[in-house]
Amino acid sequence: MTVEEIRHHSSFGYEAWRVLRIVGEFVEGFETLESIGPAVSIFGSARTPADDPWYQEAVKCGRLLAQSGTAVITGGGPGIMEAANKGACDAGGVSVGLNIALPMEQDPNPYQTHELTFNYFFCRKVMFVKYAKGFIIFPGGYGTFDEFFEALTLIQTFKIEPFPIVCVGTEFWSDLVKWMRHTLSEKFKTISPEDIDLFKVTDTAEEAVEIVRAHIAGEGDTAAGLPQFSGAAGETSAEGTRVGVDKHQHRKPRRNGKNKPAD
Repeated sequence: MTVEEIRHHSSFGYEAWRVLRIVGEFVEGFETLESIGPAVSIFGSARTPADDPWYQEAVKCGRLLAQSGTAVITGGGPGIMEAANKGACDAGGVSVGLNIALPMEQDPNPYQTHELTFNYFFCRKVMFVKYAKGFIIFPGGYGTFDEFFEALTLIQTFKIEPFPIVCVGTEFWSDLVKWMRHTLSEKFKTISPEDIDLFKVTDTAEEAVEIVRAHIAGEGDTAAGLPQFSGAAGETSAEGTRVGVDKHQHRKPRRNGKNKPAD
């Protein structure tokens, strides 16, 4: 066997093992979270200290959700994540931490009734969306904005059933909302005007929780104005997203044999 062949087989074995590791993370996540009931994913900065008003508001948010019988899901770290987990845990509710293994070690906060640790961000992201009936988002940094815009994208493209996205902290979010409305919608027209309505902004945990509670109870207006789908287009897959329609399945085969439908 040549050196190139050894490298190929070694690489293939390593990649195959990586696939099994990824599958393992999905399986562990599904088995752990499938029985937690309705849940809300809460995001916000890991840098928020315990004496910050938004930390206290996140504690209240976690507590109110737990008292309403709703599980709380966070990234499991410090700051806002810790605050939301603390509120839920202290109230005797389900408090989930989806921790991530990072080069700079993140210590899981001590307020988790269900603790998972992921090596892959994309596995973790699936859990945030699949088991959530809503997102409540406090002031945060890149990670917070990542989850915010990912949820907006999934709802805007109809890839998931719409759920409420509630941003807490008008002072923090107002300039972003103005930029989205003026620059994205009006000036460059890269989003539609109604896309701004896919999320709400408030200043209180009480209002954020009430918006989510109404949605869970079927009383909210989250899906107002959005199209309804039936058949394969609206079918929900195991990972929590809509199956959609694969247009490649409906293409006629070309004469050269390309795009030939699968058997």
